Amino acid sequence: MTNFLKDILRQPAELRRCLDRLAGADNARVEEAAAALRGAGNIYLTGIGSSWHAAINVASLFQRRGLPVAMQDAAELLHFTRFAPDSVVLVLSRSGKSAEIVGLLSKARHEGATVIGLTNSYDGLLAREANIPICVPLALDHGISVNTYSSLALAAGVVAETTVHCFNSEVVAGLSHALAGAGTALSQWREQVEESRWLEPGASYYFLGRGSSLGSCYEARLLWEEGVKSAASAMGTGAFRHGPQEMVAVGSRFGVWIDAREMREQDIAVARDLRKLGAQVMTIGTDLPADSGDLVFEVPGTPYGWQFLIDIVPAQLASERLARISGVDCDSFRTCSYIIEDEHGLLAGEAAAPGELK
Repeated sequence: MTNFLKDILRQPAELRRCLDRLAGADNARVEEAAAALRGAGNIYLTGIGSSWHAAINVASLFQRRGLPVAMQDAAELLHFTRFAPDSVVLVLSRSGKSAEIVGLLSKARHEGATVIGLTNSYDGLLAREANIPICVPLALDHGISVNTYSSLALAAGVVAETTVHCFNSEVVAGLSHALAGAGTALSQWREQVEESRWLEPGASYYFLGRGSSLGSCYEARLLWEEGVKSAASAMGTGAFRHGPQEMVAVGSRFGVWIDAREMREQDIAVARDLRKLGAQVMTIGTDLPADSGDLVFEVPGTPYGWQFLIDIVPAQLASERLARISGVDCDSFRTCSYIIEDEHGLLAGEAAAPGELK
């Protein structure tokens, strides 16, 4: 069994422990963060890598309640944005040590912005220097971000729902039930990926989603790139319908996330039409028709807007399976460091001196 798969399988239990902590021992710190966000003139939501994808999912919890947030990944936010003094920056980072996160902390301090830091590591700079740090401790993943990704998404979601006065015992119970359901469903999902012909080494893969699952499709793309070592694409389902559909070819593979309430029938129609055009389709959602895909994953129902917390798990399992049948080691990185601590080049030890081009 790969370490990647071991990390996936412990995820539902890890998330239930994190939820209990966020609703209990860490709730005072969550309330402090929510109060700061309510008083902000400008709110920025950011991260880098998988943490950025978690932020994308959570943005809809703010925005559907009428609280707008500015979305930029940490690299763009660091180099191309200036903070107004009344800004609050909600930063997600598993290590709190990435180069862009370290730079953002300095930038926010000099420009008078307040930083709320969500991280998995007490010893990272984000935990030590954020104005309001919230640490979600758990056993770090072996390589690819699995539990660190979903636990930060959970923590950011709890902060978002608390900010708009929607986090309560009913939501906690609903999330607990969904996580228990995901734990039970793991064995069935594993059987599906082991038997499915949707997974084919060398095929082109394209991922589509909306709303609270938009980050899930971007995270799936990263899982393919990090784990399968293969290129993949991801974008919003609506945007895909405005031109990119011209690339659909017989044998191409699509993963489509279907929201439980918004644009549901429209996106099921997209999945069906992709199949008519010769593509093979994976769909992920609740109560899906059998003909919505060649590989259909049923996920437990969640409180409104929270499907992202569990709808990434089938894609994680699929990427791990594809890596194995492709003969690829998903437990090691060939060129990427576990933590990116500088902004020069790609290869360790290859950074150019200031002013020098290589």
